[in-house]
Amino acid sequence: MRVFSSNKELLKSINNQSLIGIVPTMGSLHDGHLSLVKKALNDNNQVIVSIYINPTQFNNKEDLKAYPRNIDKDLEKLRDFKDIIVYNPSDNDVYDKMTSKDYDFDELGKVMEGKYRPGHFNGVATIVQKLFTMFKPNNAYFGEKDFQQLLIIKALVKKLKLRIKIIGCETIRDKFGLALSSRNNLMSKEEKGDAREINKLLFKAKKMYISYSVEEIREKVKEKLNSLNCCKLEYFEIDDLGRYSKFLVEDGKRIFIACWIGKTRLIDNIPI
Repeated sequence: MRVFSSNKELLKSINNQSLIGIVPTMGSLHDGHLSLVKKALNDNNQVIVSIYINPTQFNNKEDLKAYPRNIDKDLEKLRDFKDIIVYNPSDNDVYDKMTSKDYDFDELGKVMEGKYRPGHFNGVATIVQKLFTMFKPNNAYFGEKDFQQLLIIKALVKKLKLRIKIIGCETIRDKFGLALSSRNNLMSKEEKGDAREINKLLFKAKKMYISYSVEEIREKVKEKLNSLNCCKLEYFEIDDLGRYSKFLVEDGKRIFIACWIGKTRLIDNIPI
């Protein structure tokens, strides 16, 4: 494992004749991130793991301030992997000015996360485009937990006609079904107990979808979450997000949820 804070120095260590994969992360690594690294290593000769908390994708300054950070633990988790290069830059190595570009992702950028986190996808697309431009990887790996983000990045690549394959990888969960997230560490023991109800609700909703309308299912989900001490529903949708972008092919409906567990915001989804 080699660690760089300078993209110019990192570029000197890359063999441009080999297959290069990239796993963009914001650190606070967990088994979900490590599964992406393993997949990337299986597919490529060299893998870049970026660890950078990107300020432009946070629409809430308090959320940015609270986001968990521990670069020493992150590097320890990556230490056993061979053939990986870690990019852990400062803001100045990434941005000339701390601003995001203004992209048009059609309706895909306006629903769900786009609605509740204005500017978020512009920030995500800005940093991802920067990483792709810097390192010109052949393959890039993203988790399906952030499914709308995954589609945004696929749309970005097609929109800009970039020669990069975007690979979505399955959501990794704990033994109780809770989707792994860096934000899980911000929750108390009681809050984690409530958070583990989210996955159960998604699978109940999937069974109900045969006989009930989306609105009826949403009310049931909201009623259950409101009965818990720490939960508040933000949105619940059953939709095929591919239909919201001219750059994407519809690939089937999924169930999406976003909710607050105390002061921690969690999202999850499963296919129908």
